[in-house]
Amino acid sequence: MIFHRLSAFILATTAVSDVASFAPAAKSSTVREDLTRVHIATGMPNVGSILTSGGNDGNEGERKPERSGAMIDLDGIKFSGLNGKALSLTTADFPDSASVRRVIPADCFEPETAKSMGYLSVSVIGTALCTSVGVQALPVLDPAQIWTLPFWLAYSSVTGTVAMGLWVLAHECGHGAFSKDKKLQDAVGYVLHSIMLTPYFSWQRSHAVHHRYTNHMELGETHVPENMDVSDSDKLYDSIELRKTILKQFGDEKGIKYWGGLQAFLHLIVGWPAYLLIGATGGPDRGMTNHFYPYPLTEPKQPKKELFPGNWKEKVYQSDIGCATVAAGALAWAACNGPAEMMALYGGPLIVVNAWLVLYTWLQHTDVDVPHFTDEDHNYVKGAFHTIDRPYDKLDPWGLIDFLHHKIGSTHVAHHFDSTIPHYKAQAATDAIKENFPEIYLYDPTPIPEALWRVCKGCAAVEKRGDYYIWNNNDVKEELL
Repeated sequence: MIFHRLSAFILATTAVSDVASFAPAAKSSTVREDLTRVHIATGMPNVGSILTSGGNDGNEGERKPERSGAMIDLDGIKFSGLNGKALSLTTADFPDSASVRRVIPADCFEPETAKSMGYLSVSVIGTALCTSVGVQALPVLDPAQIWTLPFWLAYSSVTGTVAMGLWVLAHECGHGAFSKDKKLQDAVGYVLHSIMLTPYFSWQRSHAVHHRYTNHMELGETHVPENMDVSDSDKLYDSIELRKTILKQFGDEKGIKYWGGLQAFLHLIVGWPAYLLIGATGGPDRGMTNHFYPYPLTEPKQPKKELFPGNWKEKVYQSDIGCATVAAGALAWAACNGPAEMMALYGGPLIVVNAWLVLYTWLQHTDVDVPHFTDEDHNYVKGAFHTIDRPYDKLDPWGLIDFLHHKIGSTHVAHHFDSTIPHYKAQAATDAIKENFPEIYLYDPTPIPEALWRVCKGCAAVEKRGDYYIWNNNDVKEELL
């Protein structure tokens, strides 16, 4: 993946020595035998305690498992706030799609154009107000002067955070959850996404694929983990060996911080443009992809699963028109008024929007005890229910960020089950899912900054254990994750 190659370059230029240690480690052929059977019982409060005790919580007489849970080797597995819950689930635990759909109120599947436009006006007005502050500040705080950098960084953070709401609504248009008026819906989505240099139809297609193949090792889209079990010749890089080298070079405590910081930068800052341009962290079986060019850049392992089949190729080019127009406008702006002004008012906030986008998609499907699957063990409902809802409403004392972002991160399980549910009805759908399927609903109460830092440090590469692909953290002390 591109992140692995970038990791190598950055660390090489900062004098990380012992290049030989970056080579992929030889794989052991020994079959793991040290397994723990994970049991699930109705109302079980802490699956992690069951995992570590081999299924005995001290109350066997009062509470018996409904059925035997997954067999899994716990060596090197760090628990998140989910306490191992996702690792306890087997395919048999997941209902069919119709059973889930029946428990969600029928009204949840109906978008209301007036209400959607109302939320759009909130995001437009909020972004416009922030932008007006920036425009008014230009004569006083010239962004070309280095001493004004703290102000413009703060401006970008606030404006980008508010403008993320526009991105979420454009995303909703792509899912068909904004309006029953398809022309209006596509017009809104196309304009908003083009302004943010995201090709609307291209991303509409790739994001639908992401929903279909959530946590799929070969065909997933975005944040597909590095597979330790592939042959050395098929690897661009070995993240586990790189992490080991950093820890050896700088010591465990400093090394894991350097590794985590590097991963945060590569994902949050580099990640989104890298995904659009070369399909970074996309499904390996589709080959290298580009959202502005509809044909694979490298030969895919599964040609019939190409990212942009048939008529989607024309739609990719239609999307390019909007992005090219905005990009040309930004370049003209920079040429006329200087790149500093363009970056201060547009480029900086856009980087923040992209960082929020990656933060959401990364944490919605990734944590140290959340597995991935191959085609033999994956299905749509299973993938959807490996989405994680998180406490974005607690990012600030008033829940303002969660409101501005239309609760995209706190109701994402329901969204992944059926993406046509409008965001303003997603809480009702979430409540129904939680009530009827508590054994498989994933909610991690870990504060967002803490969860992000754990994922940065502990989600490097996966190895197969039984039916799961599990994040390998044997090389890191548990207290450092």
